[in-house]
Amino acid sequence: MGDLYDSQRAMRNMRKAAMQRGVIAILDIGTSKIACLVLRFDGPETFRGADGVGSLAGQSSFRVIGAATTRSRGVKFGEIDAMQETERAIRTAVQAAQKMANVRVDHVIACVAGGRPKSYGLDGAVDIENGLVTDGDIGRVMAACDVPDYGAERDVLHAQPVNFALDHRTGMADPRGQIGNQLTTDMHMLTVDSTALQNIFFCIKRCDLELAGIASSAYASGISSLVEDEQELGAACIDLGGGSTGISVFMKKHMIYADAVRMGGDHVTSDISMGLSVPMATAERIKTFYGGVVATGMDDREMIEIGGDTGDYEHDRRTVSRAELIGIMRPRVEEILEEVRVRLDAAGFEHLPSQQIVLTGGASQIPGLDGLASKILGQQVRLGRPLRVQGLPQAAIGPAFSSAVGLTLFAAHPQDEWWDFEIPADNYSGRSLKKAVKWFKDNW
Repeated sequence: MGDLYDSQRAMRNMRKAAMQRGVIAILDIGTSKIACLVLRFDGPETFRGADGVGSLAGQSSFRVIGAATTRSRGVKFGEIDAMQETERAIRTAVQAAQKMANVRVDHVIACVAGGRPKSYGLDGAVDIENGLVTDGDIGRVMAACDVPDYGAERDVLHAQPVNFALDHRTGMADPRGQIGNQLTTDMHMLTVDSTALQNIFFCIKRCDLELAGIASSAYASGISSLVEDEQELGAACIDLGGGSTGISVFMKKHMIYADAVRMGGDHVTSDISMGLSVPMATAERIKTFYGGVVATGMDDREMIEIGGDTGDYEHDRRTVSRAELIGIMRPRVEEILEEVRVRLDAAGFEHLPSQQIVLTGGASQIPGLDGLASKILGQQVRLGRPLRVQGLPQAAIGPAFSSAVGLTLFAAHPQDEWWDFEIPADNYSGRSLKKAVKWFKDNW
């Protein structure tokens, strides 16, 4: 825990330095694309409201001054697989974004989509010494949380207090300055495979950049795609990416659960490629132009020219009906959604007061997906687009950019985390674990 804790703290300081210089880059290292946004901050950091990210999403004082995307290379399941290739792709994206912004950037904030995320719900309690809650008490109550033995091969990516209670008053966003005897907290902790994080650290270093923060991409998508009352009352954001599908659950403006399914739009493409025996690029084109998951009577008659350049006339002139294409796509999309369903059930999603589900990410654009998702996941499903952020170019406002846009909000207003407080060093003890979502039922 110690070393990562220190590196998270070091990144926080770097972020402060970058904010003072006024520019920072956002890097979404995905399986199908790498997106880089350059942000300029105007003047000093604005006052952070008590409820962390939710309160300020609308009035952050930054604008996007550069944006670029490039085809991703060397990334699988949202994890870096071939370092040199990914390094080249990142350099390409960052250079193009810098050129547009006409400014050099040294610090980046990145997101991680893979790494097999695992969520924990922790709680802790301390007595308040002089009756008035201080910063130090917040540090102590976080240190009092029983941290599970999450394994040597894993690191903590987020550790966020999601609820405070002072004596009998619960649901407090920020108890500092209030009077009471006993302070308790609920914390959400997210761990990922160490290698996935190390590879990102290492790759960004190789690009001669400094990492000033790292966030879960499921979290980033949630803060940009869920509207304020969804974040407040309870909702899940399903980010259908190329190589993985991120899941985040929000409640009371905090993320309380995150997970990922190691499947996405690329798997649909490879099914088409195999089913029609065409190259991946052709399959991707067919999917984008003609794909869908709900067949109507018309689709039997709509013929799609597969096209090809093998030189074999018969082979290159083949056609396939749209109904057949849907027949190839639908089973895989169903499989992804069924997996998501399993994860939401494990999280205890049905105990939330509201069970809104928002689909985002590039693969959420498959026609008919929302209808299929509401059959599999439950009734309230909508397609989400990320918040509009100042200066974002037209090309970067679709659902494929929800984690990139979420990262800009995370950069501007990071939510309080464990490492932002002075924590007594002797307190990493205890090994108890609650179900991630159990405390909704008790507290709200």
